[in-house]
Amino acid sequence: MAVGNGSAYGAEQLAHDVSKLVGYAVSTGLVHPGDAMWAYNTVLEAVGAQGPAAPDAAELLADAYVCAPTADLAQAGPVSAFVSPQEGFDLEGTVGRIAAAGIAAGCEEDTPSGADRIATRVMNVLMPRPSEVARRFADEYAAGGPQAATDWFYRMSCDSRYVRRAAIAKNVAWTSPTEWGELEITINLSKPEKDPKAIAAAGAAPATGEVYPACQLCMENEGYPGRGAGAAHGAHPARQNLRILPITLGGEHWGLQYSPYAYFDEHCIAMSAEHRLMHVDRQNMGRLLDFVDLFGHYFIGSNADLPIVGGSILSHDHFQGGRHVFPMMKAPASETFAMPGFAGVACEVVRWPMSVLRLRAADREALLDAAAHVLEVWRGYSDAEAGVVAWTEEGGERVAHNTITPVACKDGDEYVLYLALRCNIATDEHPLGVFHPHAEWHHIKKENIGLIEVMGLAILPARLVDELAAVKGHLLAHAGDADTAALADELAADPLSAPHAAWALELAAAHPDITADTAEQVIRDGVSDVFGHVLADAGVFKWDEAGRAAQERFIDAL
Repeated sequence: MAVGNGSAYGAEQLAHDVSKLVGYAVSTGLVHPGDAMWAYNTVLEAVGAQGPAAPDAAELLADAYVCAPTADLAQAGPVSAFVSPQEGFDLEGTVGRIAAAGIAAGCEEDTPSGADRIATRVMNVLMPRPSEVARRFADEYAAGGPQAATDWFYRMSCDSRYVRRAAIAKNVAWTSPTEWGELEITINLSKPEKDPKAIAAAGAAPATGEVYPACQLCMENEGYPGRGAGAAHGAHPARQNLRILPITLGGEHWGLQYSPYAYFDEHCIAMSAEHRLMHVDRQNMGRLLDFVDLFGHYFIGSNADLPIVGGSILSHDHFQGGRHVFPMMKAPASETFAMPGFAGVACEVVRWPMSVLRLRAADREALLDAAAHVLEVWRGYSDAEAGVVAWTEEGGERVAHNTITPVACKDGDEYVLYLALRCNIATDEHPLGVFHPHAEWHHIKKENIGLIEVMGLAILPARLVDELAAVKGHLLAHAGDADTAALADELAADPLSAPHAAWALELAAAHPDITADTAEQVIRDGVSDVFGHVLADAGVFKWDEAGRAAQERFIDAL
């Protein structure tokens, strides 16, 4: 067989890679030393091989022999040269070569997704079963508290290659100062750009039971082998190395896992055991507070439950959280206000491009009552001057347009809820949504503004890497030109830069002295400025005189 650059990859090389991979698994605590021989053979089986023996089989068998059957998995560690991988062990390269061997053996189709299914199958061999993970997590939680428990679970999710550290490391990220504070930008190289209409259609599709698992957030994904694009119900990623922790939120069975392509530190997902539509109500906001009671070092939030203003998956009730402080959370209050009947709840308008209220209280039930009041009033609130429309009649049915994006965290003994007001009304002028990124910014951001972006972290499409590089090249080629006609022609003629032409000309005018040393920062700051405009478009009450008056009218309605 041939792997990588075409060099021969024979049985001895496979045995070497499998040995090193098993050693890595033992050294990280994924596999008990006493299971190393079993793991070696099971990995071979997963890629259609029946040998040869491991290079250090004698040491391996000795390690298995001396390990007591009752040895605690938590205390497992390297006990020989075999289970101590070389310094700088290349997990991705090793697993990639082993997967290629499986492709050559006919285990899967020769495609990137086929190779990934083999790689995921191999890593599953090297992991504890879900019940063992749940037991270890409970032990860590009891002994060291919630942070110690999530530290262990996150490390295991990374070591098992479920959280794709190598892919995440390739993402482009920066921060830039704006009038709203430091905004965070990520060009995510692993996330496909989605059309808002496709997101809405997927969210509206009923679960018929014909497709299994019904979506990528269903808990039935745990251990699922995945399928290729040619399968009857389309492609679905392999999830054999996924482990989901059982947690209880609102008296229901929910699961906790980490996102394989994280957008921020310890990006986790909590999802209902039931495949049901996203919904925002008092009960689900109560589940957010249940979550921060369990994991006070994490924030947690829910996407809005309507198309256009919701996230990319509306078909499954879920939250996203993690260990990160977002720009919105650092934003000051522009004003405080009081709501009659909720004296124990501190209420603020956040100075943020979107329309966000921050409620704070030590009494969680009082806080939930106040948040439910805001949601109830907002659901039925219309303001023609501000363009806010609560309901329309479409096809003889009453269609709702207002909802919120709620985010929860703890600050000492107090609970904090951020409520971002959302409205998904669309018009002929703005067919994708009045409070959605307007067409002039689609060259940078067209997708829905979901939970993560509401808080100030842009998740931008991978196409921008090449497109912004093209813009940079044209700007530098015409730096200092008094006449921008040639620059305009070149920007328009290049298919990579053409979508950005008008914006690039504005950058050229604002930075006539641009140089090779400053160009990257000029473009990055320009992208951050666009993201600020995108968030302002999504805000229902603008930061001009008319918008502030509209904000006050809503507060009066509360």
